Amino acid sequence: MKVDPDTLPWRDAYKLLIGSVLPRPIAFVSTVDLQGRNNLAPFSFFTGICAKPMMVCFAPMIRGSDGKKKDTLANIEATKQFVINIVGEKIAAQMNDCAIEFPPEVDEFTYTGLTKVPSHSVLPPRVQESDVQLECTLHQIVSIGELPGAGSLVIGRVVCVHVQDELFEGGKINSELLRPIGRMAGQTYTRAISDTFDLERK
Repeated sequence: MKVDPDTLPWRDAYKLLIGSVLPRPIAFVSTVDLQGRNNLAPFSFFTGICAKPMMVCFAPMIRGSDGKKKDTLANIEATKQFVINIVGEKIAAQMNDCAIEFPPEVDEFTYTGLTKVPSHSVLPPRVQESDVQLECTLHQIVSIGELPGAGSLVIGRVVCVHVQDELFEGGKINSELLRPIGRMAGQTYTRAISDTFDLERK
């Protein structure tokens, strides 16, 4: 089968994309707006870029409901700061609740019962229940399109990393203790360490 994505309605193209690029790690992004209101939202178009400088990126799409940019993107444009809280299985339910399209005045920390803790180098708070947190300053935003189905690539420089002590062993993070989850298509998630295998790089 051959599909020309430009001929598809954007929702169908989206389904094709998220059913092909998987599993996807989840960036649980905390931000604040210029009024000091907190926002917490998950994004599964997320990955690392490089280590020196340490750079990460995630891609918030334009909302399909009203064609507007998401609060996370608007907050980052305004403050140039954000925190990526890595999602382990223990906070999966709260992460999913934060995918609701709340108005800006709703504090997702309060709604979900997650604990906000001050960051070291940036203004947005961290999620205490997340075992790895990446404090970021904005490096660049690349906007692609203005209609529903389009989005932006947010590139951040990691300026501080927080790791739970018991997860950090010999300079590495113990993924079995982290228990990360990934996003599949539709409503499905995966436990990233449930069935792994090793391949020696030649």
